Amino acid sequence: MTRNADTAGAPVTGSPRPAQRFLPNLFRTTAFKLTAVYLVVFALFAGLLLGYVAWNAKRLLDDQIRSTIDAEIQGLAEQQRLGGIRRLVNVIERRSRAPGASLYLVTTPVGERIAGNVEALPPGTLDRPGETEIEYARSSDAVDKPGRAIVRIFMLPNGFRLLVGRDVEERERLGIVIRRAAGWSLLLVFVLGCFASWFVARRVLKRIDDMTDTAQSIMAGDLKGRLAISGTGDELDRLALNLNAMLERIGELMAGMQQVSDNVAHDLKTPLTRLRNRAEEALRTARSPDELRAALDGSIDEADNLIRVFNALLMIARLETGRIQDSMDRLDLSEIVSGMAELYEPLAEEAGLSLVTNVAPGLGVLGNRELIGQALANLIDNALKYGQPAEGGHPVVTVAAQQIDGEVLLSVADHGPGIPEQDRSRVLDRFVRLDASRSKPGFGLGLSLAAGVVRLHAGQLRLEDNAPGLRVVITLPAIAAPALDPAAAGPKTVDMKGSPLLPGSTSASNPVGLPSL
Repeated sequence: MTRNADTAGAPVTGSPRPAQRFLPNLFRTTAFKLTAVYLVVFALFAGLLLGYVAWNAKRLLDDQIRSTIDAEIQGLAEQQRLGGIRRLVNVIERRSRAPGASLYLVTTPVGERIAGNVEALPPGTLDRPGETEIEYARSSDAVDKPGRAIVRIFMLPNGFRLLVGRDVEERERLGIVIRRAAGWSLLLVFVLGCFASWFVARRVLKRIDDMTDTAQSIMAGDLKGRLAISGTGDELDRLALNLNAMLERIGELMAGMQQVSDNVAHDLKTPLTRLRNRAEEALRTARSPDELRAALDGSIDEADNLIRVFNALLMIARLETGRIQDSMDRLDLSEIVSGMAELYEPLAEEAGLSLVTNVAPGLGVLGNRELIGQALANLIDNALKYGQPAEGGHPVVTVAAQQIDGEVLLSVADHGPGIPEQDRSRVLDRFVRLDASRSKPGFGLGLSLAAGVVRLHAGQLRLEDNAPGLRVVITLPAIAAPALDPAAAGPKTVDMKGSPLLPGSTSASNPVGLPSL
């Protein structure tokens, strides 16, 4: 088998192994840097603490040494007072032969040693009365092995000199022990800190790498991918939960866009085709201006219906993005519901139904008057269109509003065929119409728009069984109702964009000027 000449000598490349990818990234992770900073701070704190302990231990030992020297001096002074210099020399000779850390030396005025256990001193030491710390050599030690001691020099009568001191070897040994313990402690802290930094950074980096891989797969087209949750509830879990919620919302919006595109392509194809066929038929068959005018009027009506549908779609899009929340105000929902029910009473009578209202007074909500009126109008219109009861049923549509536990409940109920439970969530989507309702005019946007309005107002919309019939319940947060302005009392009409309608825009079949959505 032969290899291609162009690739025979080329190095084999590919994605780096996990260890190769982990080690370079380890030192760049925030977790490693924070742990390293904590390690340095802790090491400095431990060093300062051990240094403070060593300094206090040295000071304590020095104080003990000075106390011992003071006691020795008092005893020797008493001996010198009682027996003179000779007795003092005898006492020092006796004490010098005893083992211990005490140092004694008596010299002549010219510095010749008379008695004591000190062999060598730094030059000029005996010429400086008072306390000092020096290097010395005992008489029993070799001169090349000096020790350190704290000593006091006294000038005796007739020029004699006395040195009393104590060796500080114990202090030096304690210092060595402390320094050795500090060194090993700092080394142990450094090793454990490096291991902890590696362990923490490895865990954090692994989770970050998993998130990165998931994000890359999502960007590659896997919109169902979600970030893993460890269950610890830490900041990475909270970040993953929020990102997953964002991805869910993005998925819903994209699915909604795709659904709208599909529904627009299918459901609006028929009215557009009908509009074109009507215009073509008018051009082909019309024999007089009146026939052309009639065909043109029908085309205009069809175009108006399409415009209303597109306005409804724009309204739903605005509701989903929440871009109209700045127009919120305190509203008296009781007044809105009563006014809307009054507007629909003629249409209910025309349909052979009774419109009954049961509205508690003073129901306050925070919202947009026109949007809430739009949603309520859609619900009442649907109830009047699809709420015809079967034989022997109750021809009643009930509109009720009340406040329960800090929430305002607004409901529209009928005794028609209702909606099967398995279809109640689906009918809230755009352009969804059940088979039983396709004989009625409309495009399947009424409930979708109402649900969007309710979501914008931080509420909930539920479809329930009215046994028989359908009961639509809207739940909104309750607030104190505003004082009613008499000039603003009375029903208001709204168009598809949520703005007041011009006079004359209502009709007997549609009292608020709304299309059959």
